[in-house]
Amino acid sequence: MSTSHWIFCALVAAVAVERLFEMRVAKRHAARLVARGGYPVGDSHFPWMVALHTALLIAAPLEAVVLDRPFTPWLGWPMVVAVALTMALRYWVIATLGDRWTTRVFVVPDEKPVTGGPYRFLRHPNYLAVIVEVAALPLVHGAWLVALVFSALNAWLLTVRIRVEEEALERAGAYRDAFDAKPRLLPSAKS
Repeated sequence: MSTSHWIFCALVAAVAVERLFEMRVAKRHAARLVARGGYPVGDSHFPWMVALHTALLIAAPLEAVVLDRPFTPWLGWPMVVAVALTMALRYWVIATLGDRWTTRVFVVPDEKPVTGGPYRFLRHPNYLAVIVEVAALPLVHGAWLVALVFSALNAWLLTVRIRVEEEALERAGAYRDAFDAKPRLLPSAKS
């Protein structure tokens, strides 16, 4: 294994540790939501999300090492920047949602939707971060097969997740009024 492979494995390990931290935060937030009368919805897809993201963190370094993918600076460095930007966006989302941020979909009856922070521009900024990260992280070290396959699987899974989340938020209150004119994943000139 080359030095760049070791560094890539360390980067992926750091992302994995960060995900474990997020899971702890999400669990704490879920308990607070339940205490306020909230309840989880549409959980049938959640184990698939966990499996997909776990497998990504294994498959990306595996492809890079086993298939001896080189670190290509013209691709690798922009992908490192993209991964860093996804982390920044994710933490902006978490800071904006506060204890309403979880990894599962929760409904808290009669709570108004959050419309500040990145939600001023998009309905689902966290999922934009996920989409970019799933593609960018493997490409840091040229694991293009993983980037391609996991991006396709993630796209399919997010169509399920977004439908579940929007239906749940619509039942909870004023979601449509707050977000109907906002794009789902990409900012537009009119938002």
